[in-house]
Amino acid sequence: MAERPAAGEPRARGQAGLSNGPGRLILALYGVFAVGATSRAVYQLSTQFDEAPLAYVLSALAAVVYVFITAALARGGETARRLALVCITAELVGVLAIGTWTEVQPSEFPDQTVWSDYGRGYLFLPVILPVIGLWWLRRQPARERPGAPSPE
Repeated sequence: MAERPAAGEPRARGQAGLSNGPGRLILALYGVFAVGATSRAVYQLSTQFDEAPLAYVLSALAAVVYVFITAALARGGETARRLALVCITAELVGVLAIGTWTEVQPSEFPDQTVWSDYGRGYLFLPVILPVIGLWWLRRQPARERPGAPSPE
């Protein structure tokens, strides 16, 4: 019988986890968004802040959320799964709130954020990805959760 890692510890290679199977694609997409949103926010905040401060600060917030999600999915374990669940839920709420805000008051956003218009500038992936991410986290088998009975 294989020994399971303690809560919050990363899984050994070959064990089931958040970044295996379809989770690898989800992790890769979050990684791309983390790098893209972070680099975009750093550039905009450092060179164009006075043009659209609200939009650029919100883009930086989105970048932080993407970095946390990517790190949690890559780490694996129950603690990381919970962190990913909270962050992906926050991402979905943020995309819906900012997407709606940019539709209702476009004058508040002279430039786009990652989440503007529900992620229209990113092929709507910012609104689709959290739904897929939440689905993936919810479908993880109980055997991967500490304290759950082993199927063996």
